[in-house]
Amino acid sequence: MTPGNNGASTPEDDDPFGYLYADGQANGAQPPSGGYGYPNSVNRVRPVGTRQYGAPQGQAAPQQQGAYGQPNAHYAAPETFPGGGAPTAPPQPGHGGGGGRRGPNTKGLLIGAVAVVAAVVVGIAVAMSGVGSDDDKGGDEAGASPAPTQSQSTEPSPSASDKAEEKTELPATDAKALRLSPGVTTASDIKGARSEGGVYVSNLNQPGASVTWTVDGIPEDGPYTLFAGYSAAGEDQSMTLTVNGKEFGNKLNLGNFTHAEDGDFAKGWTKTYAWPTLNKGTNTITLSCNDGDKCNVLLDQFSLKKGQVKD
Repeated sequence: MTPGNNGASTPEDDDPFGYLYADGQANGAQPPSGGYGYPNSVNRVRPVGTRQYGAPQGQAAPQQQGAYGQPNAHYAAPETFPGGGAPTAPPQPGHGGGGGRRGPNTKGLLIGAVAVVAAVVVGIAVAMSGVGSDDDKGGDEAGASPAPTQSQSTEPSPSASDKAEEKTELPATDAKALRLSPGVTTASDIKGARSEGGVYVSNLNQPGASVTWTVDGIPEDGPYTLFAGYSAAGEDQSMTLTVNGKEFGNKLNLGNFTHAEDGDFAKGWTKTYAWPTLNKGTNTITLSCNDGDKCNVLLDQFSLKKGQVKD
């Protein structure tokens, strides 16, 4: 090479369309014959319309030589390049064809979810309507009684006979209404007696002394409780109880339950009881001081209750 001419294949002169110009023709540019550019350029081309997809790799289609100065109706097929082949587009998700994998059917899933929700709503509505109908039916059934409310009591109401017994007050008496034996008197000097006017029976602490209560209005035969109000001081006392002329069991206990000092009768007021059996109608109850009794007491009241009770 000389400094004035670097040859026809230098990079700056490598013009694929050089054959169209005078200087390119002067430098030896030729029209394409199987390729573009200058001589020795190689490319695989085929005429338009003869492309065959899926042709064996590396097999070239027949080539035609173009005329000088006219365009060549050939183009380079992509599969003619190394590693080339029939172009295939990647399968699009969610579209059919070519064995491509289908994407999730979101429309179908949405329809299924809506159907499930609708079924649940219908089931709840049916259940609620069934509960309401059962409640209505319970109040309409013949012979059905409504359940008690919180303000109602489930305890049995007392019968008419029980109410009658509650209204029937058994007799009671105090010192002024008792029949006293000779030598027995009443007084009101010592305070604490619960009878009317604070009157009590005194002088019972002597042999043969007694008080008698004639009871009217006993509703029926049976056991009753006799209460006696009294005052004892110091030592415990006991006297004989007679019911309808018959001595009743043991002595009537008149203990010093208040622990009053000897002679302090104002502090010793209390009560005791016995369980005699009375007859319907009139009964006689007598408290007396017999041999072996301790009778140093003050007596103020007698009262009765039905049955055997303690208060």
